[in-house]
Formats: sequence, structure tokens, C-alpha cells
Amino acid sequence: MNSYAAALSRHPLAFEAVGETAGEIIEQFDGEHPDLVVCFASAEHSGVFEDVSDGLRKLLEPEVFMGCSAIAVAGGGIEVEREPGLSVFAARFGGGRVTGVMLDAERTDDGFAIAGWPDELPTRGTLLTLADPFTFPMVDFLRLCNAQVPDLQIMGGMASAAAGPGGNRLVLDDRIVTTGAVGVMCSDDVPIRAVVSQGCRPIGTPLTITSAERNFAHELAGRPAMERLQEIVQAATEADRKLMREGLHVGIVVDEHRLDFERGDFLVRNLLGVDQATGSLAFSEPVEVGQTVQFQVRDAAAADEDLRCLLEGVSGSGALMFTCNGRGTHLFTAPDHDAGVVAELLGDVPMAGAFCAGEIGPVGGRNFLHGFTASVAVFS
Repeated sequence: MNSYAAALSRHPLAFEAVGETAGEIIEQFDGEHPDLVVCFASAEHSGVFEDVSDGLRKLLEPEVFMGCSAIAVAGGGIEVEREPGLSVFAARFGGGRVTGVMLDAERTDDGFAIAGWPDELPTRGTLLTLADPFTFPMVDFLRLCNAQVPDLQIMGGMASAAAGPGGNRLVLDDRIVTTGAVGVMCSDDVPIRAVVSQGCRPIGTPLTITSAERNFAHELAGRPAMERLQEIVQAATEADRKLMREGLHVGIVVDEHRLDFERGDFLVRNLLGVDQATGSLAFSEPVEVGQTVQFQVRDAAAADEDLRCLLEGVSGSGALMFTCNGRGTHLFTAPDHDAGVVAELLGDVPMAGAFCAGEIGPVGGRNFLHGFTASVAVFS
């Protein structure tokens, strides 16, 4: 039987935080050793990250230990921003198999190659991964995985404790690195449901791309793309026009085989600009003729609504949350928003999380790197 535990410490002294979190998890597991432990240490603990990870690993003795440093962490229904925090999640899978992987990107004449990837690629299951945003080409890695192992679900986030290369910390078992990526390969027997909330609300109606090149949409539904956008702007409320001026996004349908498109079917990307001469729109993602798009706006209310709608009816016994470092009190007027909504809708389940510099999760059956997103791995 699967079992989960989590603990959060706000103690400013790292060794006290380790003792508090490890003690709670040992008590919840009644002395049994977990298969997996994931830890998130705030930037205030980065200088002693080796001591933190070493202490947790020795006290909890998991089969696989993974973690990273982050600008802020979360646990239960609490988000710890701009102060010390240590959040730890532990799991026993009752027969499910977990394997640690340490990845690095090596540049080649053709682009890059991934070192550390297992020789025998799993075809199903979930890869939980944490990576350094300055040294690991996550977008290219996900594109490679989508092509080679399309049934593998990938979730996680980019470490966010540092503003430049060399400042982040990643750990896998007894190895601590400042580059690359670490991960835990969970077999298909480990049930993980992905909830990826991109924090946007659709406006207008879905439109089919009828002329496109690279990341430029020249025509939408048979007319210049800018004309279609102008129609949507004119029909919008004044409140929506204000949001569109502050930042307009586009949702791109990933799986065109669906008959109706709902929340979670759209990959949200930025609208980069408009070519006034041609009426074309430039997106931050390549598009193709035949794809369906719908314009999107983002604010605190839209982000709250999106997360609640996607979590509605979801059940689980534990969760890992990877939320954007631009959310939290940067986006919402009250603290603890994302962690609070997860706790409210999933119930009092063990949960740990980190604020990330990019969040990873599937949309339409393919894995992507997102921004301003809350990506939640829900364990059944």
C-alpha cells in the first residue's frame, strides 16, 4: 500500500530544520524507511545545502533522495517566501519502483546530447526532475523525450535560488551538483496524476490557423490574424482590454484529435508582437496550419479560477507542487495561495513544493516547460 508523509520547517538554523522535518516524517512512517524523499531548501539554506541533504538522507535512509535549492518553498497549505524554509516529502510505494538519474547536457556538432540517461529507456511512468536553468536545455530535452518516449510523463521544475550560473544546488542521493539535472524515474506502478495550471482565462473563440510559418500566424480562420485579434479586442469588456494591454497570450491546442477543447487542452504561450505590414502575429512557440488557437489573459483572478477548475474532482494521498516564482505574493494579494488551494481541494494530504524558475508538466499528452504555472504531481 502506498503511503506518504511531508514536513515543513521555518527554523532559521539549518540543522534544527533538518531535525524537525526528519523527526516528523519518521513519526508519520512509524520508523519505516521511505522509497523516495524529495527536499526543497530555501535560498537562505543554500550555503549549507550539503549539510541539509546529508542530514536528511542519513536520518531517513530513503531508496532515492532528490532535492534542490529554491527561492521559496511550500508545505501543507503554507508558502514560505523571503525567509528560511525547508520542505520535505517522503513516499513508500508498496511495490512501485523508483530509480535515480543524474543528467548533463553535452554540446555536439548537431546541438547537444544527454549524458546519464539510462540505456534502457522506460516507455511509461513518470520522471520527476529538477534542473539548473542556466546549464540544462530543458526545452530541447523535453522535445527529445516527446519524440522518443511519448508515453513518459515528465514533471518538475527549474531550481530558482540563484540569479546566475553556479548558484543553484541539486542533489541526487550523495551527489550534489550545480549544473545539469537530477531526476527520479517512477515506474508505471507509481500512480501520479498531473495537474498543470497555466493561470490563464480564454477570451474570444477558438480559431483555426489557415496560414503560418515558423512561429508566425499569418491567417486565422481565413483572414489576417491581426484582423481576428482586433475583432476580439472590440468585443471584449473594458476589464479584459486592460488585461490584454498588460500582456496577451495565446493558447495552442496540442491534441487536435479532441472534438471539444477545455482547460488543460491549450499550451499557453506569449504573443510576441504584430507585423503591421502583413497582419501576422508572432508567438513564442512554433505553429502550424490546422492548429487551433484561442487568445488568453492572465491575472490573479484567472490564475485562481484555473487552478481551482483543474483540481476540482481530483483526489490523491500526497502531492508535489512546482509553482512559478512569479506567483505567490507577486501575483496574489494574499499569501499561501497555490498551496492553500491545493490543500483546500485535495484535503489534508502530505504536500511539499518549491517556487521554480520554470515549471514542467504535460499538456495534451506532451511534456513542456512553462512559465507562471502551478504544476502539481498528485500521488494516488
